[in-house]
Amino acid sequence: MDADEIITHPERIQPFFQPVFSADEHMVCGYEILGSYQHGTDYQSLDPFFQDKSIPEEYRNEVANHLLEKALDIIAAEKEEFLIFINRDPGQLMSDHGESFLEIIKNRLAPAQYSRVVLQLTDREHTEAFDSFLHVLTYYKTYGIKISLKHIGEERLLDRFALISPQILVVSLEELKKSGSDALQITLYSLGILARKIGANLLFESIDRDYQLRFALKNGGRYYQGGYLALPGSSFIPKDLLKEKIKEESQRYISFEMRKLEIVYQKTMKINEDIQLLLSKQKKFNTYESLLKSLTAKLESMCFRLYICNEEGYQKSANFLKKDGSWTVQEEYLEKNWSWRPYFLENIIRMRNEKKGILSDLYSDIETGETIRTFSYPLDGSHYLFLDLSYEYLYENEELL
Repeated sequence: MDADEIITHPERIQPFFQPVFSADEHMVCGYEILGSYQHGTDYQSLDPFFQDKSIPEEYRNEVANHLLEKALDIIAAEKEEFLIFINRDPGQLMSDHGESFLEIIKNRLAPAQYSRVVLQLTDREHTEAFDSFLHVLTYYKTYGIKISLKHIGEERLLDRFALISPQILVVSLEELKKSGSDALQITLYSLGILARKIGANLLFESIDRDYQLRFALKNGGRYYQGGYLALPGSSFIPKDLLKEKIKEESQRYISFEMRKLEIVYQKTMKINEDIQLLLSKQKKFNTYESLLKSLTAKLESMCFRLYICNEEGYQKSANFLKKDGSWTVQEEYLEKNWSWRPYFLENIIRMRNEKKGILSDLYSDIETGETIRTFSYPLDGSHYLFLDLSYEYLYENEELL
């Protein structure tokens, strides 16, 4: 794509609009403004132009501002109101301290419409003058402008950009799926925690298959976007065009998850019964180690690690660890404290009050790196048995994966 041609022929710059759908209404709730350039009878994306750092920033800004002006003129003629997603990278925005962007918004929209604007920032790069950047975004918020952070898979920038408290976090399935399934789950878990802490909603983009939509639903997405739902176009689509389609996909997801959760619940109850029966058959034991040693023979097909903690998280037994087919005792874990782990104290309170065991979510074990679950069970009023279920056991009971 010839940059000089684009700069000298602004009349060929054409805004395209890609719908964003909401999970709560199953309807179009907004549009992302995308740039295209008319070359003969074809339209080419302007993304390569905007991402080309060899093109002077003032030229890229000039094209971006022209595109935004044309897009807002088209949007202003629409009777339907929807969110307007506008892409900017921090460096581009701060080239004039955010003045040109705000000026365009003020000139093209009425003050009551400013809250429709969602400034979508990429975390691909960050500005050196972060304090000034943060000040500009805070100033935008006083106008009602919403901030969206577009995550592309770089964990190192999440904490810093969390300071701006974006209302929306955008998750690109296209970028994340390149990192592999384990890394994807870890990233989504981190994003989910961050979103809850700062009160943000998740928007999943690049949804190109039905299973990706269900994946977004499962991982807490409120907004959805991608070719499976609607491709970018030069015009707008009826708000409820895909309402039935999204409703059907949501219903399939709900039915599947309800069945799976019911199976997990029943499995948890069965493990509870098995552990209770095992413990009831145990004679009096002098130490926790003797109890765990007697349990290893009964539970070796299920778990690879057993230990006992008190309600404050201090480990009151050694670890019994199955490695290379045999059990070893790890005395060094005595008196280590695990109360810092997520949900540890919350689960202790649950077990104390409900008088039954709890099966954890899937997570990666710190030492082995394997995907596991932990089953914890109340022994008495202040001590709790922990069983780390092996991946082999989870695989054999696939409903637990």
